[in-house]
Amino acid sequence: MPPPSPPATPAVDLPPHLARLEAEAIHIFREAISGAERPVILFSGGKDSTVLAHLAAAAFYPSPSPAPLLHIDSTFEFKETLTFRDQFAAAYGFKLLVRRNEEGRRAGVSPFTHGSAVYTDVMRTDPLKAALDELTADIIFGGARRDEEKSRAKERVVSIRQPGHGWEPRTQRPELWSLYNTRLGPGQSARVFPLSNWTESDIWTYVLVRGLPLAPLYFAALRPTVMRDDMLIVVGDDRFVFNAGEELVTRTVRFRTVGCWPVTGAVESEATTISQVLIETLADPRSERQGRMIDRDEGSSLETKKRRGYF
Repeated sequence: MPPPSPPATPAVDLPPHLARLEAEAIHIFREAISGAERPVILFSGGKDSTVLAHLAAAAFYPSPSPAPLLHIDSTFEFKETLTFRDQFAAAYGFKLLVRRNEEGRRAGVSPFTHGSAVYTDVMRTDPLKAALDELTADIIFGGARRDEEKSRAKERVVSIRQPGHGWEPRTQRPELWSLYNTRLGPGQSARVFPLSNWTESDIWTYVLVRGLPLAPLYFAALRPTVMRDDMLIVVGDDRFVFNAGEELVTRTVRFRTVGCWPVTGAVESEATTISQVLIETLADPRSERQGRMIDRDEGSSLETKKRRGYF
């Protein structure tokens, strides 16, 4: 895959609704940064965080982004994601910060030994909170969208977190007339979501028109898979633990959402271009998060995770 390119003048104009969404996101970045002391941008290597980082670069171009990228490496990332992460940060001129839970890694915490809920808490949520504490980050930008999941639909653009990173949806501030209050009390931080009003199809259309690079996992290819709990899991490396009766089958698949390989389901597809992916997306009535195993954890909803600090 060729390395990504930094922002450039687009060859074609954005559709009017995307132009409005782009302008809104850039406005949110500039408003939030104006009051920030130690901002960071969460970057997973997925399509949403890629668009988010591109918009951050565009908001302050030709100056470099005042906020670095922060990636929480669960230790079960796809190799393609890590390669893309490094290439993207270098091409766009971002400072890249990578943090992981080394104690959890040494203890062998994985989805296979501890289940996806415990694994997510230990290897994603805990190191995220530890990294934000270490950096004393006050404004944390993320690529969550309201159309993804019902608990995310409750989020404000500026979502205040209490000391310890706890989230209480009933105490969030009003945002009338798109006015955003980023003032923080002692121990508080703000998670800011410039893509709140975007949809999955908006993301793909924007990527298409702007010609943005994406991780290759979003495009169909032959990959080794196992069917588990009605999900197609791509076997990322030799740490995969097979259950009785499971069979490794090579299938042509891609991902609608990119996460840790043991807990992220692929979809069978022949789409190898952004245009083909967009057509499939528009025709699919299911949420892209149907491929996230953590959303299926019984008794551990995404809202519960968010209250504990999950992004």
